[in-house]
Amino acid sequence: MNVKIPEMMNRPEVLLRGNFACAGCGLSIAYKTAISALNRPIVVIPACCASVIQSLHPNVTYNVPTLNIAFAAHASAASGIARAKKMRGEDTTTVVWSGDGGTYDIGLATWSGAAERNENIIHFCYDNGFYSNTGAQRSSATPRGAVTTTTPGGKREKRKSVVRIMAAHDIPYIATASIGYPRDLYTKVKKASLIEGYRFILIDAPCPTGWNSDPAITPELGELSVKTGFFPLYEIEEGKLTFSKRSIRYKDPANRLPVENYLEKQGRFKSMTSDQIKLLTDDLQHEWDMLSRLE
Repeated sequence: MNVKIPEMMNRPEVLLRGNFACAGCGLSIAYKTAISALNRPIVVIPACCASVIQSLHPNVTYNVPTLNIAFAAHASAASGIARAKKMRGEDTTTVVWSGDGGTYDIGLATWSGAAERNENIIHFCYDNGFYSNTGAQRSSATPRGAVTTTTPGGKREKRKSVVRIMAAHDIPYIATASIGYPRDLYTKVKKASLIEGYRFILIDAPCPTGWNSDPAITPELGELSVKTGFFPLYEIEEGKLTFSKRSIRYKDPANRLPVENYLEKQGRFKSMTSDQIKLLTDDLQHEWDMLSRLE
């Protein structure tokens, strides 16, 4: 699929002005790019920053039908909506839009059930690697060494591979994307919209507030996460993995930028020791090795 840039420029406004997003918010960039690629989306949002930035009632900045719901109910609610719309013969796209809590942790049980049933849903996770909405606590998406309010000395555990968990459900389409490469993200969403069943897209979405980074470099951080091998871009279709054009050269560690180029631009990694950086680097290579087994 070859998406032309003019198509992206002429996409509908799905996130209106006056929203409550922080300066440089990776979530808002991800949302505008991904949701605008869909035909008549209905979006289900569990508790997360996305349920906050839409503004206060009665003012709403999401320009698509949106249901706010509890953490563990997102996939259940979306399942009901998707089935009801099919019964009514309505051509809509049912979406779950969640953060770390709704995907990696608290919402895992219900999306797993929906994926096992292969419900006709597109599940997006905007991944900022911690619980940004409730005070910057660690999540299982938080990378090793990152400082959060609950890991002031840096997280000790490695980051969970939620994509490999998703892949174990044998759903028809999985992809990763970064706000640093919006055309790649938009193209993958368009592709996912043409597939029926449970689809999952993980989006790297930097958070300047929680990462203690310059809001002006949010897209740059998205690019660096890919170029350092921190966040590989790929698709998994019917169990077979294909690395994306933007990532395939970074299978070889020699082609990657030093991970320090990425870490040094974020205050959350400022206290990392050389030993912690080595452990983090090993974590990244382990994930690449595990993903390569799916090719």
